[in-house]
Amino acid sequence: MNLPLYLARKLKTTDPKSFSAVIVKIGIISVALAVCVLILSFFVLIGFKNTIQSKLFALSSHIQVSKFTSNTSFEEHSLVNNLDLEAQTLKNPKIKYINKIATKSCILKATENLEGLVFKAYDSLANISDLKESIVKGFFPKNDSEIMISSITARLLGIKLNDKVLVYFIQNPPKARKLKITGIYDTGIEEYDKIYLFGKLGLVQKINDWPKGYFGHYEIFIKDFSDLEITKKQLLKTFPQEYDVKTIKENLPQFYDWFNLLDRNIILIIVLLILVAGFNMAAVLLIMIMERTPMIGLLKALGTKNTSIYQIFMYNTSKICLWGLFYGNLVALSLAFLQDKFKLVKLDPVSYYMSSVPISWHWSSWVLVNIGVFVVILLVSLLPIYRTKKVNIIAALKYKD
Repeated sequence: MNLPLYLARKLKTTDPKSFSAVIVKIGIISVALAVCVLILSFFVLIGFKNTIQSKLFALSSHIQVSKFTSNTSFEEHSLVNNLDLEAQTLKNPKIKYINKIATKSCILKATENLEGLVFKAYDSLANISDLKESIVKGFFPKNDSEIMISSITARLLGIKLNDKVLVYFIQNPPKARKLKITGIYDTGIEEYDKIYLFGKLGLVQKINDWPKGYFGHYEIFIKDFSDLEITKKQLLKTFPQEYDVKTIKENLPQFYDWFNLLDRNIILIIVLLILVAGFNMAAVLLIMIMERTPMIGLLKALGTKNTSIYQIFMYNTSKICLWGLFYGNLVALSLAFLQDKFKLVKLDPVSYYMSSVPISWHWSSWVLVNIGVFVVILLVSLLPIYRTKKVNIIAALKYKD
């Protein structure tokens, strides 16, 4: 018979109104709270980053390839279709797809109002699945006489779906086109929604007097964002030296500096929560050991080894921790499900780029939280359990609580 396990089970039958029973419940609650907060923190943080990144990808791409230039405006040096280079790029297993893009500065005029914008044009074969998710009204332009604007631009200029507006393209001499609004989008990232309107590449080719097949730059999307830097190095070998290869982290550094700051904050929270839960458990065990001092003295008098006594309290620690994990997971997953399904907690889109707290079901983080909390608590619990070694047999048998 496993004596330590048998005695650990006997300790469970203690009076539920006793002080140690109350302390055990406090230990379970402290572990549950730590686990609950950690799981929700990971789900929300990863959801927050994924939501913003998907919005950024709708406006940009993972990697952008263009001609080297000292020009800092939105006017681009033209590239021409290079089917061999594109085919070689697509052979890379990390590449998902490539879009051909051109940008041009313009002024949008509606009645007496003007707004300076950037016209971003896509070729007819472009994959715009990310951008389509941000369309709130209408559809993406299908021909050179159509455009899509942001809801912010529509509000500022007092225009709506199906209106026709004048777009002046900034060059010498300027050129103007009357275009129909077929779509309105809203990514929630106000800084960029104020800048871009979207259309077809054919219009920019006509404005710039580019022959068919000419464009401004490549936008490359990859299958796994964690392969970003590796893919960039591979593309630097694929494209000739006159091409400039930049990742989204280089093009939009302010967002990724912000993400790094969030990561540092969440790491600090994780460390503090695990330490608090661990030392709470150590305090619980210390009280249990003090209450069971006569039992420890009796076991030692009967010749029980210290390792067996350690196991008795380690079994109880494991039980408290597992119950804490169970309740913490139950509450965290229930709250995450309710938020994901019903969007109960709202956010200010202007400040947070989204209307509600996002949830990402990141199961690898969930597993790491559960394993990490369990292991850390068991390790911290060794400190008070080791104290049983120093219990004096005679003093313990005389001990009164």
